[in-house]
Amino acid sequence: QVRLVESGGGLVQAGGSLRLSCAASGTIFSINAMGWYRQAPGKLRELVAAITSGGSTNYLDSVKGRFTISRDNAKNTVYLQMNSLKPEDTAVYYCNAEVGINRVPLWGQGTQVTVSS
Repeated sequence: QVRLVESGGGLVQAGGSLRLSCAASGTIFSINAMGWYRQAPGKLRELVAAITSGGSTNYLDSVKGRFTISRDNAKNTVYLQMNSLKPEDTAVYYCNAEVGINRVPLWGQGTQVTVSS
């Protein structure tokens, strides 16, 4: 069984940085796209950034230039470097991965990111 385990959330002041990590564990034959979503209280979950197995990326407009997604395929791990954080970035951040030839979507448990003003 494949699991996604996230780490790296926390409390930071506006303008600060955090780095999120998400490692896939278990019997893994292939991982396709990986990404980070977030959900703030009272809001829908939204895609923050995604990266294909080949390294192509896309970002939510509001985080472009501040966040960087990357992955280490050998470690089945995806990262989200978040710089110049703003209070509106406060949310629970979820890792997502498409696993196997059927691209089964998996989710991590979520990690809280809180940015104080």
